[in-house]
Amino acid sequence: MTAAADRRVAETRLKITEIFFSIQGEARFTGWPTVFVRLTGCPLRCAYCDTAYAFTGGDWWTIENIVAEVGRYGASRVCVTGGEPLAQARCTDLLTALCEAGFDVSLETSGAIDIGGVDARVCRVVDIKTPGSSEVDRNLWDNLELMNESDALKFVICDRNDYEWARTVLAERALPTCPVFFSPSHDELEAGTLADWILEDRLPVRLQVQLHKVLWGDVPGR
Repeated sequence: MTAAADRRVAETRLKITEIFFSIQGEARFTGWPTVFVRLTGCPLRCAYCDTAYAFTGGDWWTIENIVAEVGRYGASRVCVTGGEPLAQARCTDLLTALCEAGFDVSLETSGAIDIGGVDARVCRVVDIKTPGSSEVDRNLWDNLELMNESDALKFVICDRNDYEWARTVLAERALPTCPVFFSPSHDELEAGTLADWILEDRLPVRLQVQLHKVLWGDVPGR
């Protein structure tokens, strides 16, 4: 292979922690069989992170090979996640390639990186980091202006303080016209307690639990 060919291959590569087939556990497509592409690396260190194993390591894959591997599972839905997938510049190229291949594509992102370059066909699931995450200062609020009804906004709630903070965000910020999910931080807040708070305040949000953890616990690759 020539040096120029080597460069072309390098320009289509991303570092991947794992590709696996599971049930989507969160946001708009909960319950659907989905192929997950977990990219390596994340600039955030959320207190409740359950994928720290994706911070380092991984293997280099070309976009062509990633798309082929996703297709091997015979599913129509694929979710690109991390870590923080948008921390790799070529993530947007991968998302577009998956759309072009005919998949229904979603992206799970921390909300700390600009989503403006993401293909419009992708459902963008964007986190708003609460104080309990230890990364509240990383929220890129301008992302809210880029979202539409096909996307989803997610708050992971650790405690009552997080809930009240998120409730204030709902009241004071102009949020996109997409579903808003409140999710209890696993092992920190009971789902029933969060449900009671939502009902008491009549909040226009959807409660979600991490279905994959209900099914299999904290198992990587599930």
